[in-house]
Amino acid sequence: MGLFKEFKDFAMRGNVVDMAVGIVIGGAFGKIVSSFVKDVLMPPIGVLTGGVDFSELSITLKKASEGVEPVTLNWGSFVSTVIDFIIIAFAIFMVIKAMNAAKKEEQAAPPAPPKPTKDQELLGEIRDLLQAK
Repeated sequence: MGLFKEFKDFAMRGNVVDMAVGIVIGGAFGKIVSSFVKDVLMPPIGVLTGGVDFSELSITLKKASEGVEPVTLNWGSFVSTVIDFIIIAFAIFMVIKAMNAAKKEEQAAPPAPPKPTKDQELLGEIRDLLQAK
């Protein structure tokens, strides 16, 4: 039972749960960005480059022969993946930048210290009188 309790304590820590949530949201966000790049961004780029579909761009290293598929280097797919990464990295950078700015705003305006009570004011006066002697 000790091992199970230890695992439960580990798994229920706040940072582990936060990390799991981040991974799930990140996976979904990655799919959204991949769709954006593939379905929205790449078609206009293909039109600008003369109707080129980047996902189809490849270099044939070995031609097909009897029953053997050709060996290709699919560099167009790689370009699309790099664009996905750049967009995701930029979006994460912007989110972190916004979070840091929000934290700075919270830290920039510390609350004013509370006004001393009557007892504290009286004790301060006594202290000042004793120091004056």
